[in-house]
Amino acid sequence: MQILITGGAGFIGANLVRACEARDHQITVLDDLSTGYESNLVGTNAHFVRGSITDPEAIDTAIAGADAVVHLAARGSVPRSIDDPIATHHVNATGTLNVLDAARRSGGPQVIMASSSSVYGANPELPKREAAATRPMSPYAASKLAGEGYLLAYGRSYAMPTLAFRFFNVFGRFQTAGHAYAAVIPAFIDAALRGKPLVVHGDGTQSRDFTHVDTVCAAITGALEARTTSPDPINLAFGSRTSLHEVIEVLSAQLNECLLIEHIEDRVGDVAHSQADSSSLHQLFPNLVPIDFCEGLIDTIRWMRTQVADSSLNRSTATGLVLS
Repeated sequence: MQILITGGAGFIGANLVRACEARDHQITVLDDLSTGYESNLVGTNAHFVRGSITDPEAIDTAIAGADAVVHLAARGSVPRSIDDPIATHHVNATGTLNVLDAARRSGGPQVIMASSSSVYGANPELPKREAAATRPMSPYAASKLAGEGYLLAYGRSYAMPTLAFRFFNVFGRFQTAGHAYAAVIPAFIDAALRGKPLVVHGDGTQSRDFTHVDTVCAAITGALEARTTSPDPINLAFGSRTSLHEVIEVLSAQLNECLLIEHIEDRVGDVAHSQADSSSLHQLFPNLVPIDFCEGLIDTIRWMRTQVADSSLNRSTATGLVLS
């Protein structure tokens, strides 16, 4: 199968490229490298096209011959969207529309899109059912809901095979820290490995349904190969609910260290709790088994150790020091 992955040089994309290639699929990656890295594709056979989903011509070039499209490209982060809502809308809503229309023009390959649990927003219902009211609390959430709406509309209007997965706090290899919009797990691990305080927004009781990236890739590859579609969005998480304090406890146990914690103010747009109702996911993918949170965290720590070691080596080399 020939598959186009938009945002394929990013965190989830880099893992998905490898998962698809392991199943003998041919991959084209479209990425503007605004948050992804071409180095993430080293060791793969992916055909890389540098370009943006805001550029219809770039999409037309990348989508040629594709049997399916996995649309991961997005301008992520709630805080980033609050800082610049127009840019977030341009990429996440208009960019998604560009991808869908390119797929329509190319003959209607299957399109699987990464939506987000953030669309539930201020709705306090737990667990989050796909039929629950969506109440976005940030421009990011609103833009993902708009993109999801376009995907479902194209499915109905043009008989395109489509599937919208609502991701819940995905973590794992290739997810970077060290920037203002880093996700909580890589930020925590990076700080812990560097001996710095773990910065917690609020009191740390907020909870998330963390999902390891290998589980996400298994669901996507399964959907590609079965050509799975749905007229409704599907939660891609398994109903776990882990508080930030619990994440820190598990991390501390795995590292066998007492970790420093720094509490700061809550972030605008952040939801208090997130937990998926996974019944629809189980119906579509009855054999999908999630990676255990602790197992996934150990795998992520192992990968991030190499990144911290590499960055320390680079800094020492640059200053003329030699590590013993």
